[in-house]
Amino acid sequence: MADKQATLTVDGKSYDFPVLEGSVGPDVIDIRKLYGQSHMFTYDPGFTSTGSCESSLTYIDGEEGVLLHRGYPIGQLAEHSSFMETAYLLLNGELPNQGELDTFTRTISRHTMLHEQLATFYRGFRRDAHPMAIMCGVVGALSAFYHDSTDIADPEHRKISSHRLIAKMPTIAAMAYKYSVGQPFVYPDNTLSYTGNFLRMTFGVPAEEYEVIPAVEKAMDRIFILHADHEQNASTSTVRLAGSSGANPFACIAAGIACLWGPAHGGANEAALNMLQEIGTPDRIPHFIERAKDKNDPFRLMGFGHRVYKNYDPRATVMQKTVREVFDALKVTDPIFETALRLEELALHDDYFVEKKLFPNVDFYSGIILSAIGFPTTMFTALFALARTVGWVAQWNEMISDPGQKIGRPRQLYTGPTQRDYVPVAKR
Repeated sequence: MADKQATLTVDGKSYDFPVLEGSVGPDVIDIRKLYGQSHMFTYDPGFTSTGSCESSLTYIDGEEGVLLHRGYPIGQLAEHSSFMETAYLLLNGELPNQGELDTFTRTISRHTMLHEQLATFYRGFRRDAHPMAIMCGVVGALSAFYHDSTDIADPEHRKISSHRLIAKMPTIAAMAYKYSVGQPFVYPDNTLSYTGNFLRMTFGVPAEEYEVIPAVEKAMDRIFILHADHEQNASTSTVRLAGSSGANPFACIAAGIACLWGPAHGGANEAALNMLQEIGTPDRIPHFIERAKDKNDPFRLMGFGHRVYKNYDPRATVMQKTVREVFDALKVTDPIFETALRLEELALHDDYFVEKKLFPNVDFYSGIILSAIGFPTTMFTALFALARTVGWVAQWNEMISDPGQKIGRPRQLYTGPTQRDYVPVAKR
């Protein structure tokens, strides 16, 4: 029994509920028995004050700008770790030793190929289909090809399907890009790193040797790490909700991809890049800042502010450094980056933005990096989905492993008509 209790009083009646404490972060009032005791629900549109699950994967303190994976700060992981090491951490709870990392990396590399018939599946899409539309379809279709890993009650099946999803997502994303530009698919080269292999499948051509540029490979690996998991966001909650029904893992991840496709979720980096291109040069920034302050002007500063972070997004610090490294390696002289730096500087010293705590987030810089590497904006969200897959499968595994898990069933505040009798059409 919890030591602390919370009391709810309505119409003179009081109801006591236990207060649960996590290892860090705010306490949680356990209201699971609220309806049974009082015949009332809570009302929380957007679930901004509702804890939907218990998790040991990721912790965010938006007020302080903290993001931890299994206790490790995201800045340390992005600086010193690799995406494969971070993926192992999320899936298994601890950082691997060298032998464990080698085994895990080798296992993932053995699952990178797609069933050959899926190439035919791609050709059923129009050439101008959005990569996210293709990824939704292809990932959902994986359950039709891999029947040997869809028994969610079997821990070994869950492990195999998790490995397959993490391994095949770069191949699926790269093939979506290749299909959109009319180039032949490039098969995986498992002698390369996870990230290097993806870059080769995306930008390589069969007749030429593809050179992986270390700075670009490192930048992409960091982007993958920074997007690997982000607690109970919309797409992760979608994966969990789909999984609570007992749906197979491929269907659950496809549901997560569909949710991520929304411009309010996964499309923010594309919107931030478009905004910077609209501003153009640093001398035009003051004009656009004034427009952003005007409530009657539709212009908004994209890439600033966050649903959770009310401080500087810790991922943005890593991205700012990474932009410069990529530009130096590729010898890019893009005025967009200088505009971004100047915009950040002015906004951070403007009372309006400081008061509203509108700090740059990870999307402010990631779109600039991806564009410099050569990705079209239509691929930005697909890359987000690629990276977030490891978080989705880790969250899904955690949920399925919980014996107390129930199918998700949110309630509502009904405001429609009360009961009324049917009237035949001739009498209406």
